[in-house]
Amino acid sequence: MEASVKWLDSMTFVGCSGSGHQVVFDANKEQSTAPSPMEMLLMSAGACSSVDVVSILQKARQQVLHCEVKLTAERADSIPRVFTKMHLHFEVTGVNLSDKQVARAVELSADKYCSVSLMLAKSVQVSHSFSIKAAEGLASAN
Repeated sequence: MEASVKWLDSMTFVGCSGSGHQVVFDANKEQSTAPSPMEMLLMSAGACSSVDVVSILQKARQQVLHCEVKLTAERADSIPRVFTKMHLHFEVTGVNLSDKQVARAVELSADKYCSVSLMLAKSVQVSHSFSIKAAEGLASAN
């Protein structure tokens, strides 16, 4: 895997993946025009885990209509301001979703499949939770 990051101006950079996709990063705290590198890392953990959860639920023949992960993170007070804690909360909407299947999907992502979260978990306290919303509007939570 390869990538490059090029400085544009001020504290704005553009990354280019080996597959040819580009993304803008901005570390300017006052007038940010794009996510910071740490925000991108947080979103990457959410994207990686979400891919797993949706894929696992689909393979289990669950009728998933929507999946959103809300991420929160805490950072160290001193430099380097690394993540110290990260929490991923999955909000899964579907028809007749099994609580057991959603719990299993989140657990498998956390413990086995999500490369980003598993890599971060070596130095960050990573936790997971989920809630299920029935497509008809009825909700249950865990």
